[in-house]
Amino acid sequence: MNETQTKKTAKGRYKRKDGGVSVAKNAVNSLVKGSFKPEKQTAKKGGKSSSDVKKRNRTKNGKPASQQKNNKPIRIIPLGGLGEIGKNITLYEFDGDMIIVDCGMSFPDEETPGIDAVIPDFTYIVENKDKIRGLVVTHGHEDHIGGIPYLLRELNVPIYATRLTVGLIEGKLSEHKSLPEAKLNVVKPGQTVKLGKFSVEFIHVNHSIPDAVGFAITCAAGTVVQTGDFKIDTTPIDDKVIDIARFAELGKNGVLALLSDSTNAERPGYTPSERIVGESLANLFRKAQGHRIIVATFSSNIHRIQQIIDEAHRCKRKVAVSGRSMINVVRMAAELKYLKVPSGILVDIEQIKNYAPEKLVVITTGSQGEPLSALHRMAFSDHRQVEIIPGDMIIISATPIPGNEILVSRVVNELMKRGANVIYEKMYDVHVSGHACQEEQKLMLSLINPKYFIPVHGEQKHLYKHKTLAYTMGLKPDNVIVAANGNVIEVSDTAIKNVGSVQAGRVLVDGLGVGDVGSIVLRDRKHLSDNGIIVVTAAIDSVTREIVSGPDVVSRGFIYVKESEELMDELKDVVREVLESCSAYRVRDWNGIKTRVKDGVAKFLYQKTHRSPMVLPIILEIQ
Repeated sequence: MNETQTKKTAKGRYKRKDGGVSVAKNAVNSLVKGSFKPEKQTAKKGGKSSSDVKKRNRTKNGKPASQQKNNKPIRIIPLGGLGEIGKNITLYEFDGDMIIVDCGMSFPDEETPGIDAVIPDFTYIVENKDKIRGLVVTHGHEDHIGGIPYLLRELNVPIYATRLTVGLIEGKLSEHKSLPEAKLNVVKPGQTVKLGKFSVEFIHVNHSIPDAVGFAITCAAGTVVQTGDFKIDTTPIDDKVIDIARFAELGKNGVLALLSDSTNAERPGYTPSERIVGESLANLFRKAQGHRIIVATFSSNIHRIQQIIDEAHRCKRKVAVSGRSMINVVRMAAELKYLKVPSGILVDIEQIKNYAPEKLVVITTGSQGEPLSALHRMAFSDHRQVEIIPGDMIIISATPIPGNEILVSRVVNELMKRGANVIYEKMYDVHVSGHACQEEQKLMLSLINPKYFIPVHGEQKHLYKHKTLAYTMGLKPDNVIVAANGNVIEVSDTAIKNVGSVQAGRVLVDGLGVGDVGSIVLRDRKHLSDNGIIVVTAAIDSVTREIVSGPDVVSRGFIYVKESEELMDELKDVVREVLESCSAYRVRDWNGIKTRVKDGVAKFLYQKTHRSPMVLPIILEIQ
């Protein structure tokens, strides 16, 4: 294969390499018919990085890589994504070389007020940056690519991903300034990339976003398969079925370890096909005749968006898109031909007033009830272009992420108050998961037939349930490890074991600040949000320590001053008494004076109200 280089968009800051051989095929049919045969591929070199396409999973002497005698183990170090949903990142290390799989982020919760995003701790990666040979990415969801801009601030690692994923990464990078020129490499499913002592094969899987892949990571220690997020959908929207045949072939050749998606490990059966949603949408669109339709979904669920556009076109409706991320993804996916948009069907959200409601479909963000999302603003009459009117059919095509249930319910209630007909997952099949349920997870275990198993991508309960499934498939307890972020898992042909840990955790992003908000700041924020603040100011003579002016008291988030004047007057008297006692006892330490004022105010307020606001004394020295 010959590799070509092209300059790529985003203000000219990114280089991109396209090339590779696609071996996409209907794997399910091939497996059933027994007709699958690996294709011979040739090597490709070009640029600073090389991509070698070899006969799959074979070493020079023709034996499976996992059967080679090798005394050096491979180390697998998850730095995020275990015991949590999001922030997925895994480090592989062998004989002085390292590669990274995914680099995601997670979203803040009620324990992190004011925080914009949560990213992995890159300390161990930065400490070993000279060993890093590349970053490979499974797919374009935020929990797998959201941390990349922050990683690039620390080291400019070459990135390998499929075409859509590279496009989404470019969009993320364009939002960040002062980044180095990213080395973005487009890889097709079926291609194998050589990164130091590692060979990484990209294998097509089905997920809720196109161009998702799993990896077969091979070194002299053996082959490790990491599925990425996957489901087994035999009728996907883009007709590209998961390459089951390739996973089966890897299992036949011998796999040292499997890292598999655990998100739906508690759900029995199979995950329904995405086409189920299309059938439900068709029925709902028919019921909505004469009314406007608004559909909220994840902006990254391009297959879902495609089905909405197809049904709108069938019903002769125009489509408007609302929400910054939704607009950006739809534009990019259409440019890259992942979305097939009929000519003239899209209209600008600013122009919807020119069309009758029954001729419109609005696709919007906000399926998780996020306070700043487009659907939330519609529900609370804060959207500049869309005003909810009685009869609107609003379809929330997503399942609430754990922790978001209250936010979604609040939005649903507000929409119903405005006369809208709200449809959500529990009522109709308007959403299906992008993750494998138990039977699919068991099938993957059966196909790969790994010697060792590490469940990944899920909360602790998901990992433990997946471990139990592995036992039912015949894996021995000693061959299965439920790891934690930061664990160093050493895998060889003779054993799998946890040999220690490295620094791992979360780094909080607040505005332009990365890592400058810690536990003390969060504690203060929670204190302020729970009880408010009392600010006490006074001026004292520097020599006599007598009160020159004040004290004055300001309350924010504690009590409404105009309705509590008596309490505020008493509080001023308390402050005055404390300051006078400091003067009488000739207390010269300013910090000591502030501490006495703080303690006196806190004690008085708790006695009067049984509340403990933050107390901030400001003492001015007058000379």
